[in-house]
Amino acid sequence: MDASAAPLSPYSSALGKSNVETHTLSVLVDNEPGVLARVVGLFSGRGYNIESLTVAEVAHTEHLSRITIVTSGPPEAIEQIGHQLERLVPIHTVTDLTLRGNAVERELAMIKVVGTGPGRDAALRLADAFQARVIDTTAESFVFELTGAASKIDQFVDQMRPIGLVEVSRTGIAAMSRGKDPI
Repeated sequence: MDASAAPLSPYSSALGKSNVETHTLSVLVDNEPGVLARVVGLFSGRGYNIESLTVAEVAHTEHLSRITIVTSGPPEAIEQIGHQLERLVPIHTVTDLTLRGNAVERELAMIKVVGTGPGRDAALRLADAFQARVIDTTAESFVFELTGAASKIDQFVDQMRPIGLVEVSRTGIAAMSRGKDPI
C-alpha cells in the first residue's frame, strides 16, 4: 500500500487533522519484564498515541514476543517512531506492515446485547448476517464473538446499539504479513 493512501484509523476521527495516516507496526522483542513498559514509555514520552496494542509470546524457546501497535500521525512522525523503536535494546525487528502493504489484520470482539422481547430475534438475525457466534446466552442477554476487520466489528456494534448494546470488549489488532517469508 502506498504510504499516502494509508487508511485512517477506525478508532479515532481525523477531523481537523491534516496528513494523518494510520500504521500497523509489528515489533519482535525479547520476552522479559519491562519491555512493554519501555515501548509504551517511548510513545507517551513523545506524545504519540497508541490506538491498538496487542502482545503475545510467539516463540517460547527463544523467549520472543510480538507487539502489534496501531498508531496514527503524520508520515514523518510514524517514521520517527519506527526508528526510535529500533534503538531500544530488547527489540529485534520493527516492521511497518502498512508500508509493506501485504498484511492481514484481524481483531476479536465480545459484544453483550440485551436479549429480550422483539430485540432477541433481531439480535440473532444480525449476528447471523455478520457471522458472529453466540458464546453465552441467558434469558436476558447474549454474548456474541466476532472476528474480522476492525471496521466490521464497528459496524456490528453500531447495528446492535438500538437493539440493546450492553458492553463491548475488543482484543486490539493482530497482524501478519502475507507470503512465505516472516517479517
